[in-house]
Amino acid sequence: MRENSGRVLIVTDVQRDFCEGGALAVPRGDEVVRPINRLAQNYDLVVLTQDWHPANHQSFASQHPGRQPFEEMDFPYGLQTLWPDHCVQGSPGADFHPDLSVPHAALIIRKGFRAAVDSYSAFAEADGSVTGLGAYLRDRDVRHVDCVGLATDFCVAWSAEDAARQGFRVRVFQDACRAIDLNGSLEAAWARLSARGVALAQVG
Repeated sequence: MRENSGRVLIVTDVQRDFCEGGALAVPRGDEVVRPINRLAQNYDLVVLTQDWHPANHQSFASQHPGRQPFEEMDFPYGLQTLWPDHCVQGSPGADFHPDLSVPHAALIIRKGFRAAVDSYSAFAEADGSVTGLGAYLRDRDVRHVDCVGLATDFCVAWSAEDAARQGFRVRVFQDACRAIDLNGSLEAAWARLSARGVALAQVG
């Protein structure tokens, strides 16, 4: 039986480049696919997010001579982590994991498609411009947002925080997420989520 009482499942960035062998592989990232497939069957409303960068995206370390991946750099909208080139528009790495099976997903939110602005959250880009997902969910009487995917400490956490900030009740399914854990980023993400009242759950 699907959970259809004002609830959405947001499946974050389960893409080839974030899984084993990918350009920005999250450790054990492939492990999220099976629990997500199982969990998604319980939801009438599922939203997928997809990193979708132009080849010259400014969050890529390759665009800044002398800079290395995982360094930080000041951008007009704040401090930005520089990443290896990943999820380039139309490339195989940007594709969803081949075993991800959510055929009833209603919407795909593409993130980071503007060259000068990165985007972790499904709800807003790094410069604060909104994606429209919040309004889309409210129009469908959604009150509860459940989050899974990659990576826990970046795109999953930012989406969960923004959902809570917009007044939704939010859960993160820990066993359907995996983290990068860059310089303590996972611990910091859990602290921020807890401060926002985000609940933790298990697919089981």
